[in-house]
Amino acid sequence: MADEVTFERVRPVRAYERVVEQIEEHVLRGQLKPGDRLPSERTLMEQFGVSRSTIREALRVLESNGLVRSRHGDPGGPEILPFSPTTLHKSVTRLVRTDQVGLGELVQFRMLLDGSANLLAAKLATDAEIAEMDIALARMESTIGDGYVQFSQADLEFHDAVARASRSTLIQVCSDVVRGVVLSLITQKIADSPDQQALMRKSLSHHAEVLEAVRDRDGERAARLARQALYAYYAEYVSDAEQPLLEALLEDDAPPPPSFAT
Repeated sequence: MADEVTFERVRPVRAYERVVEQIEEHVLRGQLKPGDRLPSERTLMEQFGVSRSTIREALRVLESNGLVRSRHGDPGGPEILPFSPTTLHKSVTRLVRTDQVGLGELVQFRMLLDGSANLLAAKLATDAEIAEMDIALARMESTIGDGYVQFSQADLEFHDAVARASRSTLIQVCSDVVRGVVLSLITQKIADSPDQQALMRKSLSHHAEVLEAVRDRDGERAARLARQALYAYYAEYVSDAEQPLLEALLEDDAPPPPSFAT
């Protein structure tokens, strides 16, 4: 029996990493809340049994991660910060840049998020929120001749209006983060397009269909449109190995979505 037992290699852990892990764990458990103060450096040194340099390195990492804030000359210890989208954005970006999450998985997650946002918006949006989507769509159309930067801003306003109408703070935060990370990885799509206006008009047409589905309270259609459009827009940039991650979210009996490529 003992011959069948295998162990994984252990990773050397520095003392400051253990300090970081313990403080993060107390925050996750709610034992340290936003606004609370950590003890002074000297007290932390005594409690953890480590040197001042170890405590300072741990605090530097925690501050870089957006978990605490230290003010020079502040007699109190570092302050625990509330969660923010910036913190999540940094975490997701770090995952991507260390190759722990591939583009395919990110696009898949966005297909799930946008689909869910559209579904909920179709069921929950008020007339005022639908009017906000109308305004954003009109702005998208009016900025086509102004260039992609202006068009993209109006596009963002449309997605934000839909996300707000979903009534889900998590969808709003995660959608904003994942959208930004995905777009940052594919910055040349519009720049390399031989006809930017044609590409923008295809995007405008898709958003108009989504708004129509939301107005008709057809959540399933609104969700399907989101998944299809994202697949059409990003599939060509995803590796063959990750294609099934996207295809699994497309309906088996639905026609393949037209490519956004021009």
